[in-house]
Amino acid sequence: MSEVVISADNHVNEPPHVFDRVPASMRDRAPKMLKGADGGDGWSFDGKPPKRTFGIEAMAGRAKDDYKLEGLSWTEILKGNYDGAAHLADMELDGVNGGCVVYPNQAIFTYMTPDRDLGVACMRSYNDWMLEEFQAADPKRIAGLCMLPTDDGMDVTLAELERCIAKGARGAFIPGMPSRPYNDAYYEPLWKAAADGGIPLSFHRTFGGAPPDQDWDELVEQNVSVPGIASRFFCAVRPLTYMIFAGIFQRHPNLRIVAAEVNFGWIPFWLQTMDQEWETQRAWAPATIDVAPSSFVGENVFTTGLDDHVGYDLIRGGSPRLAQSTMYSTDYPHSVTLWPDSEEHIATLCRGLEPADRHAVLAGNAARVYGFDL
Repeated sequence: MSEVVISADNHVNEPPHVFDRVPASMRDRAPKMLKGADGGDGWSFDGKPPKRTFGIEAMAGRAKDDYKLEGLSWTEILKGNYDGAAHLADMELDGVNGGCVVYPNQAIFTYMTPDRDLGVACMRSYNDWMLEEFQAADPKRIAGLCMLPTDDGMDVTLAELERCIAKGARGAFIPGMPSRPYNDAYYEPLWKAAADGGIPLSFHRTFGGAPPDQDWDELVEQNVSVPGIASRFFCAVRPLTYMIFAGIFQRHPNLRIVAAEVNFGWIPFWLQTMDQEWETQRAWAPATIDVAPSSFVGENVFTTGLDDHVGYDLIRGGSPRLAQSTMYSTDYPHSVTLWPDSEEHIATLCRGLEPADRHAVLAGNAARVYGFDL
């Protein structure tokens, strides 16, 4: 594959020492990797045996007929899960030669740690590990997202963002289920700081925070839920709609928000609906924005997608906002990963695309948002 390809949604599986940077007084209470009842290794956040051990989120390198929901030991998963250089080597094997954006995995449970001083300390420790070890393998080709403690006070959030930017962060992670919705005025200082600093903010499906409904079964109890996996492809519609109509992107035109692993076949209908309602309802509901809602998509709002055949068909049919707003991803090393078959997937998904659209989806949009060199 001679063209440049960037994966805009990869993950780590955090190593046993990821929380070793918390203050010494907290280390005995920090999350730890322990053996589970099934003999596999997993993360414990309460000192008890882990509810789930490695499996579905660490499937890269295993044949489809050898997938396991859980029960893997730390030594059975690929080194690319936790080592930046090995991660890049795995990307190169897959033809993903332009770089990758890397999200946390089990560290997201620090958003639900009852002891909030410990939770914030764990996020900081994760961020230092990500920047000092994982991203440091090649800071030009790895954009490791640092976790922001958005539920722990805006001063704490802004301090951590500033600290991470100073250490070389190129993007930050915000929880998919924050305690306040993102159209709340509470976040205005964060939007301004991120926009001024040129730092994109990314949320990943419903990763991070306390789920209010059926997602509790999987995201808290750690049971694998297929309907949950499917329905979360649509989880970005609500927060992004409210953010657009709240005028956030009109006030902060340099702010960029990425909704990861939500695909994009739904976007044209969403854009049509927002624009129709903005026009239809403005006679009695004064508009908070003075341009069509769809105009922010591809400029301020982006998604990442996997093998979304419907979405690629829509791009082929002529949807410029779609081509300018989504980014290819492999979701390495999770169970739905396209790795190591990106070349085959791209050949099918991108067949017949206009060259400019193909480049935008495979690399250009990610380079524009996260600052990769092309």
